[in-house]
Amino acid sequence: MSSRNVDVLVVGLGPAGASAAAAAARAGCRVLAVDRRREPGRPVQCAEFVPTLVGIEVGDLARSVRQSIASMTTFVEDDAPDVHDNFPGRMLDRAAFDAALVAKAREAGADCAFGVGARTLAGDGEAVLTDARRVRAGVIVGADGPRSIVGRAIGQRNAALVETRQITVTLERPSQSTDIFLARDIPGGYGWLFPKLGLGNLGAGVEPEHKARLKSIVDRLHRDLAAAGRVGRDVLALTGGAIPVGGIVGPTGSLRDAIVLLAGDAAGLAHPVTGAGIAAAVHSGRLAGEAAARARAGDASAAPEYEEELRDVFEAALTRAVLRRRELAQALASGVPDGKAALRRGWIGYPQYWARA
Repeated sequence: MSSRNVDVLVVGLGPAGASAAAAAARAGCRVLAVDRRREPGRPVQCAEFVPTLVGIEVGDLARSVRQSIASMTTFVEDDAPDVHDNFPGRMLDRAAFDAALVAKAREAGADCAFGVGARTLAGDGEAVLTDARRVRAGVIVGADGPRSIVGRAIGQRNAALVETRQITVTLERPSQSTDIFLARDIPGGYGWLFPKLGLGNLGAGVEPEHKARLKSIVDRLHRDLAAAGRVGRDVLALTGGAIPVGGIVGPTGSLRDAIVLLAGDAAGLAHPVTGAGIAAAVHSGRLAGEAAARARAGDASAAPEYEEELRDVFEAALTRAVLRRRELAQALASGVPDGKAALRRGWIGYPQYWARA
């Protein structure tokens, strides 16, 4: 088997991995980035919504934006919907977004290989790839999702996941609102309908032990919305996947001489209530790439400062979200008389979510 030495090995080429590869390559590192998928962003396993962010709306990445979002409408079981104005965001073409980020990484000099993953990571930091190549790197960036093989190698795994199912349908009328469906019979998650240029991403997420119910939950949402004349009855596409909901995991470690950094979902940075993770992936990936370059230049503080930065930026919000998930699960399991109040306290669109007590 052939062997190769690089400065930085990035495992995963989603938004976190591509951002890390670009940042490290710009700093002069020899970067190899690999991904098991055959092409960037496909299959799409994402609802494709991001809040309004500087950096996503400029340059080449702007081409992946498909429409604007102005508000959020939340349906709590059979109550009248609550409209939350001033909730701006963008709906992306996630495959185009990922492809643009990979193109940036390649332009920066990173070697990006698709159809190739990490099969094993040895204790000495050597990676064996699925094409039988062996790669030794000074820094390994794990950006390989919620069930990260890199995270597992350093004993850092996402402890809690939500399983999702999403279908693509036609929209019968234009919308600039993300619709959220909260209900006691969507355990540990919620339903959504996100508009995207005449189409809609319609889905739901639940705790893993209820995964067998996902199809019926999404089918029911689809039937109800079709009967209301909001969406078409045909299913145009189907996808799904896991989202980490346990909060940040230890994002740094080592395999003998190799420094290991986790980013994006591998580091548990997806929001435990909403599941949103694209912005966190891009930001943490860039920070990981910069830290990797610093580490290769001999800066011993690079990895601990990377972890400190992640915790400063994300930990407070993630901790609150984990707490609200736990409170909601306990309230509904205890059969509280006002389950709707518990659902509202557990969702970011309501002031109860942000209250101290």
